[in-house]
Amino acid sequence: MTKASDLEPEDAIHRGPPVTVDRYGPGKRVNHWITASSLILLALSGLAMFHPSLFFLTGLFGGGQNTRMLHPWIGVVLFFSFYIFFFQLWKANLFTRADMGWFTGIRDVIGGHEDRLPEMGKYNAGQKVIFWAMALLIVALIITGVIIWDQYFYSYTSIETKRFAVLAHAVAAVLIICVFIVHVYAAFWTRGTFRAMTKGSVTGGWAWRHHRKWLKELAGRGRIDPAE
Repeated sequence: MTKASDLEPEDAIHRGPPVTVDRYGPGKRVNHWITASSLILLALSGLAMFHPSLFFLTGLFGGGQNTRMLHPWIGVVLFFSFYIFFFQLWKANLFTRADMGWFTGIRDVIGGHEDRLPEMGKYNAGQKVIFWAMALLIVALIITGVIIWDQYFYSYTSIETKRFAVLAHAVAAVLIICVFIVHVYAAFWTRGTFRAMTKGSVTGGWAWRHHRKWLKELAGRGRIDPAE
């Protein structure tokens, strides 16, 4: 599968020194942190209701009743915040032939020899897997969550459907927590990545090492110091 471009309107190179590359605008960064915060709150409140040994976590939300009331509403926030992000970035996360080279060369990724891999666009194959996994799991969580949201939707489904939805919701929740942990670990493991979602930019060296195709496309299209 091929794509026309990975570039977003805010992507640009600044000569420096040092050379920096704009990667995410303020709106995307704010939305990212709303999504991340919602997911953390959902994990804590969901675990609090999942097993009696974790009930103490309800203290973070003002008790059991508040936890039960807040959990689905936080889920609604997560759904909308993520899918605002999704519709902005889905095209850049479509898989290409180069991604197969990333997968087959995963040892070089782990070993820090990315120069041996095909040049990556704005997102590498691992980031794309996380993106699509999050997209699918959040849909599963919102659908099953609505089914078991008895305060508003009790009469719309049968008991058997609710039982299946509870199980599917729990499985999807465990999976998305695992995906989130991998995402956070990768952000800290790849030095310089965290800066993209705090300052909105990365260094030129980081872009050259990890997303060289994206950097070359920016340069080739003249996206250098647009304000000058």
